[in-house]
Amino acid sequence: MKNKLLLLSPAFLLLFSCGGTNTSENSNPEDSTNQTVEKQNGPTLVEFEAEDSLLVSANLYEIDPSKPIIILCHQAGYNKYEYAGIAERFNELGFNCLSIDQRSGGPIADQRNETWLRAIQQNKPTDYLDAEKDIVAAINYAYNKYKQPVILLGSSYSSTLCVYQAIENEKVSAVIAFSPGNYFAPERGDLIEPMITFEKPFFFTAAHEEIPYVRELVFGRQRTANQMIFVPEGEGMHGARALWPTQEGGDEYWMALEEFLENLGDGGSVVQ
Repeated sequence: MKNKLLLLSPAFLLLFSCGGTNTSENSNPEDSTNQTVEKQNGPTLVEFEAEDSLLVSANLYEIDPSKPIIILCHQAGYNKYEYAGIAERFNELGFNCLSIDQRSGGPIADQRNETWLRAIQQNKPTDYLDAEKDIVAAINYAYNKYKQPVILLGSSYSSTLCVYQAIENEKVSAVIAFSPGNYFAPERGDLIEPMITFEKPFFFTAAHEEIPYVRELVFGRQRTANQMIFVPEGEGMHGARALWPTQEGGDEYWMALEEFLENLGDGGSVVQ
């Protein structure tokens, strides 16, 4: 499955400097409680357990506990710092953000993926589908903290996992998916049939060459005004890298996404 995803999705890796320090460098997961919080420069480091007791690390960008919360899930080989600079912009738009380390990931520049490292240490599997446990744990953490359903945002493989959770999990109110597809159908189940009756708001997008995989998810159904597929005018980008600060071509993604977020609470007339 990994090879299939990599063939469908161009691999990108950017080495960039991120603000803050990795305060859990010398942490011992065996000494951690079920939920810990530690302040960093910028976001707050929080940790919580997945259903298999693996400790999940995340950066919490909180502006106001009464505001909506977006959970930010990274792509393959990455970690929570994929959203450095992105989360702050969501803050400016009025959203709290929780950017998580998933067990299927890796380092970005000098920033470690603590969840992935713990999973390796504890001999837990780290394939794409295994990371869904971490996303569920983040949903539960945010839902319990903010007492409201969450918005999920996924990048590459995690975008498809976010779509599954949006369909199945009542704690999810909307989903934003960068480069989703029906990639996990043989193992996780087909997405096309449940998407026919899916009523929650969604924002799907991808690089231009990946749009056919996105359209496949909603083929033959009508969509309401708060269910949007954004097709970039140019080549576009794979995954949430489209939102990175100074990303060439990223402005059109941000404009469409901001419009979607502004209209989240609206009902919808049917669009084709």
